[in-house]
Amino acid sequence: MAELILATGECDVANEVICAPANVTDLFEFPTIFTIGGLDISRTEILMLFAAVVTVSILYFGLRQQQLVPTKFGAAVEGLVGFVRDGVGRDVIGPESTKFLPYLLSLFMFLLVANLFEITPLINFPVTSRMAIPVALSLITYWIFMFLGFARNNFRYLIDTVWPKTVPIGLRWLVGLIELVSVFFLRPLTLAVRLFANMVAGHLMLTLLLASGVVFVAAIPDIGLKGTVGIFWFALGIFMFLLEILVAVLQAYIFTLLSAIYIESSIHFEH
Repeated sequence: MAELILATGECDVANEVICAPANVTDLFEFPTIFTIGGLDISRTEILMLFAAVVTVSILYFGLRQQQLVPTKFGAAVEGLVGFVRDGVGRDVIGPESTKFLPYLLSLFMFLLVANLFEITPLINFPVTSRMAIPVALSLITYWIFMFLGFARNNFRYLIDTVWPKTVPIGLRWLVGLIELVSVFFLRPLTLAVRLFANMVAGHLMLTLLLASGVVFVAAIPDIGLKGTVGIFWFALGIFMFLLEILVAVLQAYIFTLLSAIYIESSIHFEH
């Protein structure tokens, strides 16, 4: 609810058609709650830790007791594990996917929980809308596939990327330059920005639409029929609310899938 207050605190319903803070970064910045050893801890850090605790708890309590007829919760968790194991790991990486399952499963579950915080009552903030978190996760994926690439192929991983022998010699320098920039520089950036941009856009639209709807409807006694625009904003916000559930799940899946694809490209570099 803090985001709604920030969005509507100085809303001029007589002259504006939608309520927004003077600086939209107010929707993503939170004051320091307490300090540990000189390190400021805000709501974002607490939510990030909470997302990790929720992820571990879901996996632990969902998988700790393997039953012939699992509970609904256990079946749901097993379904998520099977989805990542088979639909992401095995289908993309192949037989070697088992050793990467813990990372891919942890990545998917953490992103799913962190993204769904956007539509969680009393939280209403996706942790992944802070750029540092997608960047940190993308760098982990980056170091994994870089390490595998050089460990499996030595310096041929770099040489064959810069000078691809399957490309006509006249185009090798161009294709090699594109591949060099794409593989070694752009992959972690695009992986992070894709998640970050989608979650920022969703959080911004959802907050402003719902806030505007509430404020304009509440102002109908003062501004008359003009306030009915709030009904439209609120209805559109509810639609966005439902859409963001899909976006949250989809972005967690895409990030995990691309991580698996990058890992596979290093393992089977010769292909």
